[in-house]
Amino acid sequence: MSSTNAPADIKLPMFSENDDPMSSKGLLGERDNAPPTNATSAVEPPKKMWPGYIIMVWIALSSSVILQNAYILNKLGFKFPIFLTTFHLVYATIGVRILARTTHLLDGLKDAQMTWDRYIRNIVPIGALFSASLVFSNLAYITLSVSFIQMLKAFTSVAVLGMSVLAGLEKMNPRTFIIVIAISSGVALASYGEINFVMSGFVYQSLGIAFEAARLVAIQKLLTGLKLTPLVALYNFAPVCAALNSLLIPFFEGAAPFNEVLDKVGLPFLVLNASTAFLLNVAVVFLIGSASSLVLTLSGVIKDILLVAGSVLIMGSTVTFTQMLGYSIALAGLVVFKTKQEIVDQHILKIRSLLSR
Repeated sequence: MSSTNAPADIKLPMFSENDDPMSSKGLLGERDNAPPTNATSAVEPPKKMWPGYIIMVWIALSSSVILQNAYILNKLGFKFPIFLTTFHLVYATIGVRILARTTHLLDGLKDAQMTWDRYIRNIVPIGALFSASLVFSNLAYITLSVSFIQMLKAFTSVAVLGMSVLAGLEKMNPRTFIIVIAISSGVALASYGEINFVMSGFVYQSLGIAFEAARLVAIQKLLTGLKLTPLVALYNFAPVCAALNSLLIPFFEGAAPFNEVLDKVGLPFLVLNASTAFLLNVAVVFLIGSASSLVLTLSGVIKDILLVAGSVLIMGSTVTFTQMLGYSIALAGLVVFKTKQEIVDQHILKIRSLLSR
């Protein structure tokens, strides 16, 4: 629900990092994240469109969700990320059920083979991890800039790989180890160069990444064999996450968000925000299989760069040269990490041939 991977693009990424060429995430908000590849689902996109159009729509919606959430939680002073996340999840729960009744976008429901036993044992634990990921990621936006959070999110792939190795799902090889060092060094350099560094925000985002990585690994362990398209995943996970988050509101935020939401945010903007997040999940359905994994990976990089630029231009964030250098290293590492070895080798040979002329 997917998903990535943050306010996590309150989308709900529901698939593994290996299925997501750039980010940690899949649905309801970016955790980060990035477009899923052809491997995300066995279901073809509902209609064939020009890939460039689909990618541009995805980038616009994903970036809009992140910037809107940051604006609400930071600039508008509505510091209630659990409430905001819960509103998105309730909105998605209702919206996806309307789509199930009125369109063919959720025809995959009949193939999901979901039973109550599987729902309790598999869906609920993953939903709990996802709720924690969303809440902590959104908490970070209260104190950290969008640009810095995007840089920190580059570490999600490393976190997922590390947990996958510990869980016995992946093996570390020399190439991967070098890439991990490059990404980690880039993120560390970007963090070192952050002017407005706030430790609490850094800890919140780190916890969000940790829970996101745990969720993605749990999906590989617990949902193997299930055919879950992005919207089918949203159909199953959104109500669980909404219910779990609703239980947290009275203890951590109380009645304050209900008293302040109309004055500080306003109903029209709140609905627009939730609608954008929901449309992002619908866009993912058309994005799947629309282009090669390399194109989608590069699209994710472009989206991240545009988000950092948008954070500077729209929200007044400050990005130092040290951060740009570190983030460039991390993004380069991510592209190599998400691209098949043979494709990387082909491009290296082309570059060598051009330089030798």
